[in-house]
Amino acid sequence: MLNPGGNIQLDGEGRLRHFLTTDGLDRRILIEILDHAESFAVVGDRPVKKVPLLRGKTIVNLFFEASTRTRTTFEIAAKRLSADVQSLSVNLSSTTKGESLRDTLQTMEAMHCDMFVIRHSGSGAAHFIARLVAPHVSIINGGDGRNAHPTQALLDMFTIRQHKPDFAALRVAIVGDITHSRVARSDIYALNTLGVREIRVVGPKTLIPAGIESLGVKVYTEMESGLRGVDVIIMLRLQRERMRSALLPSEQEYFRCYGLTEERLRLAREDVMVMHPGPINRGIEIDSRVADGERSVILQQVSNGIAIRMAVMALIAGAGRGRA
Repeated sequence: MLNPGGNIQLDGEGRLRHFLTTDGLDRRILIEILDHAESFAVVGDRPVKKVPLLRGKTIVNLFFEASTRTRTTFEIAAKRLSADVQSLSVNLSSTTKGESLRDTLQTMEAMHCDMFVIRHSGSGAAHFIARLVAPHVSIINGGDGRNAHPTQALLDMFTIRQHKPDFAALRVAIVGDITHSRVARSDIYALNTLGVREIRVVGPKTLIPAGIESLGVKVYTEMESGLRGVDVIIMLRLQRERMRSALLPSEQEYFRCYGLTEERLRLAREDVMVMHPGPINRGIEIDSRVADGERSVILQQVSNGIAIRMAVMALIAGAGRGRA
C-alpha cells in the first residue's frame, strides 16, 4: 500500500514513520497500534520488563512544556523496548540562551538520535519539526498546544476496547473544556475513525468551539442531557487559569453545573466507563467518589499509556528499517 495523499506520517509503503495526530490516519493504522499494544501490555507483568526490539536505538524526549506523566510513560516505554533514552526539558536548556529550535534539533541529530518525542506549547510544532528533521529521524507528538495529543487518544481507545470492544455500539461523551483541549480533538478523530455510534461534547458554551459539529459530534450544554444513556464518559482537565478569565464564573459554579458526581453518573448506562487524561482536579471536574469508584478506569489509562507508546515506537522503528 502506498502512502495515501502524501500523509507526512506515513512512509512510501503506507507504514507509520511519524506519529503526529490521529487526524488523517485510517482505521487500519489505528487498529495495528491497538493490536501491538495488546501484546506489549503484558510486559509490565514479567520479572524482566524488557523486550529487545529497539536495542541500539536512541530516543530523545524533547519537552518544551512540562508534563511529568507523559514524559515518564514515554521514558518507561522506550526503556522496556531496550532503547537508549535521553530526556531534556528544553525550556531549561540552551534555547533560553537564544538557540533556535532548528539548531537544537540539528545538534541532537549530530548525536545520531533515531527518534524524538516532542512536547510543545505551540500548535503545529510537531508537524513543523517533522518537516525539518533528517530522513532517518522520526517524530512522535507528545502534545502540541491545542492541536493534538495522539498517544493519549490511542491509550483512551485501547482502554475502551478492553472493556467495550464493539465501537460501533458506543455512545461517548467528552465533557469539559473542549475549546482548549488537544485530547478532545485527538479523541474525536480516533473515535470517528473507529466507527463509534455517537460522540457528544458537553460543556458550557464558552468552552465549546464554534462549528465543532463539523467533526461529527453532537453538542450539549447541559450535563444531565449530555450524559443520559452514554457508555463512556471522558472528563477533561479544566485548566485553573480559565477560572480567572471571563470564560467561567468560579470553580464552585463549574462543579455545580458540569462536575461528574455519583448522581449524574446514574444518568449514564449502568456499566458506563469513567475516564480522565489527568491530572485530575478533584471537586472541580469530578467528585473523588467517582474518580476512585468502580466505574473509573483512570489508573488503567496510565498503565495503558506505556503499552500504547511502546506500540507506536516499535511500529515506527519497523518502518524505519529501510531508511538510511
